[in-house]
Amino acid sequence: MDPDPEAEQAASQILRTTFITVVFTACNYYKTETTASVNNIQFSLPDSTSKLVTASLPKKKTKTIYLTFDDGPNRGTKKMMHIVKEEKIPVTLFIVGQHVYGSKEQTAIFDSLIACKYFEIANHSYTHAFKNKFAKFYTLPDSAIKDFIRCADSLHLTANIIRTPGRNIWRTATICKTDIKKSCATADSLYASGFTEVGWDLEWHYNDSLKLKNTGDEMLQQIDSMFIHNKNKTPNHLVLLAHDQVYEDANDSTELKHFIIKLKLKDEYNFETVSKYPGLKRE
Repeated sequence: MDPDPEAEQAASQILRTTFITVVFTACNYYKTETTASVNNIQFSLPDSTSKLVTASLPKKKTKTIYLTFDDGPNRGTKKMMHIVKEEKIPVTLFIVGQHVYGSKEQTAIFDSLIACKYFEIANHSYTHAFKNKFAKFYTLPDSAIKDFIRCADSLHLTANIIRTPGRNIWRTATICKTDIKKSCATADSLYASGFTEVGWDLEWHYNDSLKLKNTGDEMLQQIDSMFIHNKNKTPNHLVLLAHDQVYEDANDSTELKHFIIKLKLKDEYNFETVSKYPGLKRE
């Protein structure tokens, strides 16, 4: 008996449809599984990226240095000012009122300091203890107070932060220190009159010829040592005293620049102005 052509065609059509359905189902299942796998891989990426970002964050600097210069404006102030502006660090200058009006050049230098955002101006008395007559100055509390008030008025200073000339005296809300006991009465009177007295932890010394006694590297070692052995008035804070008249000398100004650059390269040290020193605000 000959095969029925119509039956064969119907069977063939059913077989073709079944095959296509099976293939489509398999492909769809494979696509779904592949997408899920890709999604699973992508899901882990944000976590890895987050770790990379966290690892690249800069280390927080935990120690603060307050770089201060006394006795300006004078012959070395311009060079010091140029270095500070180049290195873009905040410093505090304890200014002598009489020096501002010593010459037109000194007045112009003071105006430049006032205009520069890197400098904080503080009070170092008007006459610098009656022109370095320290013994007399500190036996006359009323006269000392008037001298600081005169400086503040003449320079239009609004902050009450001062540094006593020739003496390392501290009178703040948290520190009360006097290097020479005979100065205590005047120090107490100044504080009672509303002044906050800030001394220093470390001084960059110079000789009678206005030349530095220590290199910048030696000063860096001293700073590191003071922090390590906790010799500062306040832990993790160091006030450094320098005198800008020293830096008229080209070699000494170079030492200052290299000193600042090396300090900036250290991971743990930050620069601030004295007004940011902890414990200065009075109740």
